[in-house]
Amino acid sequence: MAISRKETAWKKNRKFGDVKGGRTFPKITDRIFNRKHSLKKPSLNHELPIFIKDNPSKDFYFPVTEVEILERINQLPTEHREKITHIWLRKVKKDDYENNETFQGMFICGSGVNLIVLNAFPTTLRMIFGNKKPTKRMLKLYSEWTQDLQFDEKKKVWFLQWEEEKIRDYYLNSLLLHEIGHFVDFMFHRIWSKANRKKTEDFADNYPRIWSLQKTEPIEGF
Repeated sequence: MAISRKETAWKKNRKFGDVKGGRTFPKITDRIFNRKHSLKKPSLNHELPIFIKDNPSKDFYFPVTEVEILERINQLPTEHREKITHIWLRKVKKDDYENNETFQGMFICGSGVNLIVLNAFPTTLRMIFGNKKPTKRMLKLYSEWTQDLQFDEKKKVWFLQWEEEKIRDYYLNSLLLHEIGHFVDFMFHRIWSKANRKKTEDFADNYPRIWSLQKTEPIEGF
């Protein structure tokens, strides 16, 4: 994962598939697609989801384990998770992170693959925003977990300081569910387009609020 996100759904056509929104950076570049797409549609006997886990650098770590992710998604209705094929715990380059050229998470689909990507988080537990002070709206997105906004005089950057347990909770109960929300929206409601961009992102934002109580009975509209 990473730091300040842009609250806008977006899409890129690649052989990899279609990106359906997510927690992204304003300055995101095409370098995230440099890794050759080698994912194939799982066979019927594959147990889903299939986990892909990179080895993060010394500066980053994954706040949640595969077991914790699986336990969390298993609390959701079967139809909201059974067709998620892959979950990729993805490594992050320090320079990309500090230059706002990375992302927190995304949902990618195509060729029978429904992939959720979660990026690693810095071991400093600092969510960096750059040299401009984040807006109140942006800070509100994270206020449930941390309000410890600080400024690094040496690096001239604003950042939110997190606690390890809080970032773990954010990953499991907000970031992960946000991306699953994009998947659910794509499967049962609408195909992404510029015309319905706000609706798709609103749906994904609302999904964690609805399912944070770990309900397993379907709710109308979800």
